[in-house]
Amino acid sequence: MKRIDIFYGGEHYSVGGRRLEDLLQEVEAGLRAGTHWLEVNDGEGMMRAAHLLVSPGVPMAIVPVPDEAPGPVPDEAWFEGEPLTN
Repeated sequence: MKRIDIFYGGEHYSVGGRRLEDLLQEVEAGLRAGTHWLEVNDGEGMMRAAHLLVSPGVPMAIVPVPDEAPGPVPDEAWFEGEPLTN
């Protein structure tokens, strides 16, 4: 996985070098505890650490961003659902 994007309070943050399952477990454990400070990256280019307060009722979206996989190389050109012939 390339990174995990987090949308919180109308802002965009990210987490790198972690598995999605581990991050979800950390958030869920924090919610069970009542509150939890989640460390994330803020900014583009040079990252800065930021801490988000995870608590019940605060919306947060966690979006995994996969590594870029090479797309299939077409072996023929297609037009309107049919192979394009020369």
